[in-house]
Amino acid sequence: MNETERQLHERERAKLGPGTGVSLKPKDAATLILIDRSGKLPRVLMGKRHHAHKFMPGKYVFPGGRLDAADRAIKPFDDLGEICARRLAQNVVKWSAGRGRALALASIRETAEETGLLIGKEDANGVTSKADAWSPFVSKKIRPSLSALTFVARAITPPKRPKRFDTRFFLADRADIGAEIPGIVGTETELVSLDWLTFDDAQEVELPNITKVVLREIADRLKTGEMTRPAPFYFYRPGGFQRKLLD
Repeated sequence: MNETERQLHERERAKLGPGTGVSLKPKDAATLILIDRSGKLPRVLMGKRHHAHKFMPGKYVFPGGRLDAADRAIKPFDDLGEICARRLAQNVVKWSAGRGRALALASIRETAEETGLLIGKEDANGVTSKADAWSPFVSKKIRPSLSALTFVARAITPPKRPKRFDTRFFLADRADIGAEIPGIVGTETELVSLDWLTFDDAQEVELPNITKVVLREIADRLKTGEMTRPAPFYFYRPGGFQRKLLD
């Protein structure tokens, strides 16, 4: 890491400082970053959260949320790539391949719930699930594709925050969308708007600090073409946020 990168990370650590209150155990969560590279400049899908939400009201975010029990029972079209699976397993207690697969599936499910976009491939056998959250995949006969995902970052919410998540960030291309459910986003839904923004424009809207950090990471990957380079892991230790690379 050169001096400029080190200074940037130190500034971001300061922004991501801890709050106050009782420290909760972080819950497994997953986020999906969709990129459209069909135009002159790559664009990223961002959703604006409803202003009435207690958690990050009005901010632009990537689709995502907590791991659900139903995610563990879904049979995907294909599996995670070897590099992706290996990095997911690092710095985790009681890890299993099933847990990594479920986290990837959670990112796909949450994206479908919040945007209506289904990442996967057509499959005559479809998906078998009684969970309402997976019903779009059942009806459209789309089986989620895990090989479409690249694991690009991990971040744990600092202690003493009202909500804490151990979030894995995955990247996928717009071309990996297998189907779309219309009418998901509206004035009274979790995300009130969806926007495909250039990376420069995305830095100008109201974002959570960790989202800014991850956006810079993705923009640099796209600029250098190093899409599979090590994934940063952000976590708090006394004295500030730490950044470790998962290789």
